Amino acid sequence: MSEREYRFIPIDTFELRKEGEEEDSYNVRGYASTFEEYELFSDEYDSYCERIEPTAFDDCDMSDVVFRKDHTGTVFARISNGTLKLSVDGHGLLTDTDLSRTASARDMHEEIKEGMYRQMSFAFVVGESRIVRDRENHKYTRIIERINKLYDVSPVSFPANPGTDIYARSLFDGAIEKEREECALRAKELELAKAKARAIM
Repeated sequence: MSEREYRFIPIDTFELRKEGEEEDSYNVRGYASTFEEYELFSDEYDSYCERIEPTAFDDCDMSDVVFRKDHTGTVFARISNGTLKLSVDGHGLLTDTDLSRTASARDMHEEIKEGMYRQMSFAFVVGESRIVRDRENHKYTRIIERINKLYDVSPVSFPANPGTDIYARSLFDGAIEKEREECALRAKELELAKAKARAIM
């Protein structure tokens, strides 16, 4: 896929200051993404999950990611001026954001601190992914192997959750259609085999 995608995480996982910093520090630190599997949605047949590989960010363009509100709001921090830092460890994509530089950024920190923004979303473009079907557990898993570009990390008031959006289903449409075609073909072959067996008898 070449289109921009969005995922959200609970902002409660963020630390509002690092150990050793002053009480009035405007630092926000936490994970914008983790490598744990998560469910996008489920229906009466299957569950549909997603997982980001630990190597997915290896060649990702993170040259000028910004920290802003609701993906389209004011830019409060960014990679290019050193107020936003990103790193990848064994758990996920770690963000370290300095919200001290402007009055609006400090206000954003206060809103996060007071719980006005409790979730976070990040915008990215997938380079490579594959879908694995676990028939026994009735589950599809989309594995994101490479992310081409990361655009922003954003506190959001109402996150666009792929799990409640028809968009998420579209990620799996090709795999679902193929699986159901294969099931229909197997059922047809079974009926033919049964008919041949009856004819012989």
